[in-house]
Amino acid sequence: MRIARPQRPKRKDLSGYAEELLLEMYRRMVLIRRFELRVNELYHEGTMPGTIHLSHGQEATTVGACLALNEEDVITLTHRGHGQALAKGVSAQSIMAELFGKATGCCRGKGGSLHVGDISVGALPAIGIVGASSPIAAGMAFAFQRAGNRRIVLNFFGDGAVNEGDWHEAMNLAALWKLPVVFLCENNFYGVSTHISDVVLNEYLVERAAAYRMEGVTIYGNDPVTVYDTVKEAVGRARCGEGPTMVECLTYRRGGHKRDDTSSYRPEEEADAWFQRDPVTDFREYLLTDKRITPTKLDGLEREVDASVNKAVDFALSSPDPDVATAWKDVYAE
Repeated sequence: MRIARPQRPKRKDLSGYAEELLLEMYRRMVLIRRFELRVNELYHEGTMPGTIHLSHGQEATTVGACLALNEEDVITLTHRGHGQALAKGVSAQSIMAELFGKATGCCRGKGGSLHVGDISVGALPAIGIVGASSPIAAGMAFAFQRAGNRRIVLNFFGDGAVNEGDWHEAMNLAALWKLPVVFLCENNFYGVSTHISDVVLNEYLVERAAAYRMEGVTIYGNDPVTVYDTVKEAVGRARCGEGPTMVECLTYRRGGHKRDDTSSYRPEEEADAWFQRDPVTDFREYLLTDKRITPTKLDGLEREVDASVNKAVDFALSSPDPDVATAWKDVYAE
């Protein structure tokens, strides 16, 4: 096993970025973190049913990527999709209600944690099968290309997907037809408990893109500004008809694969190094190097986020269960 260590790039001068953009980056990152931690508490105290796969620790990747898109662009989510959905604009209330299986959930209580999403804001409800969303992303990109509407699809997937046949077929067709899609790998180095170096010889997974003559880049995924700039460039190429890009974001989940996983398989040295590079606290420190942004502003955003998460929990708990009569709705297209 290769020990994965964070390699944070030299920080850029933030004065060239709009203050509103930077604050929105921070707000969404804090929202994902506080939402995920609250969900974890609710599950372990026995209040929330079902199962959960949390993404805290990977906030910078999802937020930076989604803010690089236009509102009409679409993302495909993974089984670790709460943060991806929140980053694209799905409301905290509707996701929380979905996790409780309520009728007011983003998928009317039928999907639960593994299938959150809301296509009205460009978040295709998540697919829990590893790699299965990639051909769907390519298909949607093909439809956008044929329609000539300049919309982009951003396909989120994890490191475990790069050995799936579906993923390779999607990469091949996207490259061949120059489809407007960005393949974004959240490489947290572990597929459940298996380190990526135990199943792949490539030092970086983006090397796979070269086989399809596709543009590809590996970046530090715990800095939202780096992710934003990189994805923005890839999106620009795709929107101009120059084809797809694979972006590999090196990041790290702070929890286990799922709610009852203690992560005992991860080397302590590796985990400690990444935890010391926490994306939320690091970005707060980074923002305070910009004279426009003060601790008071960030504290205020954090209080607003805490209030919104509390409101989401109250909304979910007070929402009705789905009517049994709705079980057969949404099964077939009408």
